Order: sequence, then C-alpha cells, then structure tokens
Amino acid sequence: MTMNNLRVSLVQGATRWHDPAGNRAYYADLIAPLHGITDLVLLPETFTSGFSNDAIGDAETMDGPTVAWMREQAGRLQAAVCGSVQLRVDGSVFNRLLWVTPDGELQHYDKRHLFRYAREHERYAAGRERVTVEWKGWRICPLVCYDLRFPVYSRNRFDVERPGALDYDLVLYVANWPAARAYAWKTLLRARAIENLCYVAGLNRVGADGNGIDYDGDSAVIDFLGHPVSECSDAEVVVTTTLLGAELEKHRERFPAMLDGDAFELR
Repeated sequence: MTMNNLRVSLVQGATRWHDPAGNRAYYADLIAPLHGITDLVLLPETFTSGFSNDAIGDAETMDGPTVAWMREQAGRLQAAVCGSVQLRVDGSVFNRLLWVTPDGELQHYDKRHLFRYAREHERYAAGRERVTVEWKGWRICPLVCYDLRFPVYSRNRFDVERPGALDYDLVLYVANWPAARAYAWKTLLRARAIENLCYVAGLNRVGADGNGIDYDGDSAVIDFLGHPVSECSDAEVVVTTTLLGAELEKHRERFPAMLDGDAFELR
C-alpha cells in the first residue's frame, strides 16, 4: 500500500528566557493558523524556558501545565504536536520530548546525548531508549538536538516485526543549536537523511538566550537524497511542508542500500 503524504510544520520561534507561561502563549499564537493545514507541528527543544541548566529548579511534572497545554493544542489543531521541555520524574529531571496526538495520547522520548560542552550532563538525567511513533501511516523517530551528532544512535535499521521494512520514514530533531555551529547543523541534517534513506525535519530556534548565545534558526526539511525541501533563515517563521510518501518508497526500491547495512544492537 502506498504511503500517504504528510504535512509537517516547522515553528521556528524566539523562545523567551525562563518564562513558561509566556512561551506557551507565544507559541500558541504562532501555531493557531495551522488548524486544518498540517498533520504534525514541531516546537523547539526546551521551548518553555530556553536551553538553561538553571531552569532545572522550575522543572514541571507530567501533571503540569505544559503537558496539559500540548494536549489542548493537539486537539485544537487536529494534528500531532511535539517539542521538548524539562520534566521532573522520580527525583530526576529529563530533557523530554513530548509527542501528543489529537485524542490526547502522549508518548515521550528522553534526550539520550546530554550536551557535555554546556554541562547538561551534570544536572539532567539521560534517556535510555530510542522511540518510534506511528502517525498518519508514517513511522517517525523523534530525537533532540545533540543526538544529531551521533549517527549510530540515529541509524535506521530493519524492523524485525516488519520484514524488509526500516525502523522509520522520518526522523525529527528539535533543537537549540547555536549559530556558532550552524554549518555542522546543516551538514549533519543532510547526512542523516542520505544515510538513512528517509526524510529529516530539523527544527531550531532563533534570537538570543539569557546566556547571550545567538541562534540562527536554519530549520529545514531534507529529503532522502539530501536535498532541502524547505529551508528557513534566521527569522521567526512557521513553514509547512508536504512530505511525499510515494517518492520515498520509490527511492528505497530504486536504491535499496539498507539491504547492505550492518546488523547491530544499541545498548
């Protein structure tokens, strides 16, 4: 059966520093026009606070206002909504990507690779498992920022439950990726798409944070050949792109590089 197309919206915003209520209001305004024209909405990494080790003291729980807000937005937009926030669970705080669908169902992925350069690993707990979600006939792997630098962790493998099929069709990276390393961001998004025979959507923020770090955005959707389907500059913008399921399937049939891949297990 041919895959359907999937509409993906990149919400490249200027996250407010340590202002969860303000950020929920800000991003609600940005995504409000997306009702009826998208299937999936991407918000940045730590979109309620900015990328801050100091925000750990105000980390919410899964019963807090941001989880409720995401359920509200997904229901109102009739689309899946995802983005990461700091969440406290059993005494530990995770950089947790939340995936919420219109029926209120919630799944999550905890950031595996903590950014040592900014000492994230000293305050936050690392996730242990990669997650794959299914939406609108697509298998999607949601990851967070620094995970982009680790190709083995992102690797698209055969799904043992579906012989001949790959783990995912689309990999997501929600990020706070500084302008100083913008070239790496743009290069690695393309590499992950080419090597994994998949679409890649990378969503970054813009503006400056409370630590004086600048962000150039450069959010993008990259196709399975490494070509940009849509690219953002350094401005606040919301862009919706249609991913072509049939074209992805045709590429994998024409160029089945996955058949020559190495078998391995992640630990």
